[in-house]
Amino acid sequence: MTTNNIIVLCAFAVYMVMMIIIGAVYSKSTKNNEDYFLGGRNLGGWTAALSAQASDMSGWLLMGLPGSVYLAGTGEVWIAVGLLIGTILNWYIVSARLRKYTIVAGNSLTIPSFFQNRYRDTKGVIKIVSALIIAVFFTVYTASAFSSGAKLFATLFSDDGNYNSVYLIGLGIAALVILIYTFMGGFKAVCTTDFIQGMLMLVAILAVPIVAYALLTFNDGFANTLIAKGVSNPENYLNFFKNDDGTPVSAVSIISNLAWGLGYFGMPHILIRFMAVKSHSEIKKSRKIAITWVIISLAASCLIGLVARGYLTSQLDGSTSETAFIRTIQQLFSGNGVVIFIGGIFLCGILAAIMSTADSQLLVTASAVSEDMYKGVIKKDASEKNALWVGKIAVIIVAVVAFFIALDPNSSIMGLVSDAWAGFGSAFGPVVLLALFWKRSNLAGAVSGMAVGALTVIVWDYLPLVNGSTIYAATGLYSLIVGFALGLVVNVVVSLVTKKPSKEIVKEFESIKTLEI
Repeated sequence: MTTNNIIVLCAFAVYMVMMIIIGAVYSKSTKNNEDYFLGGRNLGGWTAALSAQASDMSGWLLMGLPGSVYLAGTGEVWIAVGLLIGTILNWYIVSARLRKYTIVAGNSLTIPSFFQNRYRDTKGVIKIVSALIIAVFFTVYTASAFSSGAKLFATLFSDDGNYNSVYLIGLGIAALVILIYTFMGGFKAVCTTDFIQGMLMLVAILAVPIVAYALLTFNDGFANTLIAKGVSNPENYLNFFKNDDGTPVSAVSIISNLAWGLGYFGMPHILIRFMAVKSHSEIKKSRKIAITWVIISLAASCLIGLVARGYLTSQLDGSTSETAFIRTIQQLFSGNGVVIFIGGIFLCGILAAIMSTADSQLLVTASAVSEDMYKGVIKKDASEKNALWVGKIAVIIVAVVAFFIALDPNSSIMGLVSDAWAGFGSAFGPVVLLALFWKRSNLAGAVSGMAVGALTVIVWDYLPLVNGSTIYAATGLYSLIVGFALGLVVNVVVSLVTKKPSKEIVKEFESIKTLEI
């Protein structure tokens, strides 16, 4: 290992130890499930905002999205536009009402328990279905974060002959550190580390492309630097409506990318932050902070891909494009030890993006298993202590399964995130919206819509039904669009043709409008 690698590794070690210390500190104040899974509903505005957005923007923000823009140009930024729209709508439409409703509906600690309390599901059917969906799709989502961490380590510390072995070591380190502080500290540890990680991500994602762009264009125009690096027509590369090769970005592609915004309404690890904010006034503060953070981070992420295309001395292909940000930092911060260490801190921004999502996913999965399946259905009289340990064991199991899913060094970060995002958005998005804003929605409609949404994504993305290919491969249409639409329609239709909600449910629904808590 070179001296440069040792310096970068020291920066990583300092950062990881700090995260573990935070977990140890908060483990002392975690006494029950509400503390572990919801932090006692006591999040402040800044922590809630940055925690929600840092847990949202996983490794794909600094690796997957820049890689896509690097290869195809600004025609790929429509995903960022869709995510920005989804973030704004989620904070303004869902956040405050969800927080109030979950308090009134039996002080619900999880999204599945909110569904059960909202619809008075005495048999726990919707809780079980929700918990299973969370366990399946969050395991895939967590695998994408672990894979991001492993690729970071392999890109930094491997040579041509040992990439796979370093990838495996990096995978183990990333999984272990995330597991330790999530296991110990619970929700408050996760949110505090997410706050720190969100700030670090913001600094890294702003500073690196700005400095690289300044150096790149000091003696020449940006278009000329792109031409020098093999971009035949910069006007196409920098056109929102054209691909790098000059072909137009299809309407299906733009619609599919914009549709990523729909996923926000069904993301448990983001929705849980709304539930944990301590007051309505803090919600108002959080939404402004969160939206500002998202605008800056998404714009900077896209800029990274564009700048890297002209800045990097060696060009990347499809399999290595997701390392564009890593290689830009390496090339930018080379020289003496201090400069290399600063580069290592910026590389920790990528690690922050990875860890801030994986920890949240593990925690929500644990809450689904502990609070919704074990204490909610399997053993309703379980003590707080036993239920808490079941949740922590679930954290370990999910992490292990995600580890094995991420073992393939060639796995696509964007591909894994896309599948999980579509699954949650289709299964939970329509249910959350109708539960909050349509009093006629009932249990039968919610369960039916949830099941149809999840199954649609699985069929669309995984089953080879069209000449040996999946429907997604044949059409290019993102499964979230179809799954969300079908889940919504089925929920509405089934609710209308089945029994109306009870007067008690309707009264509770109406009370949310004037409630001030």
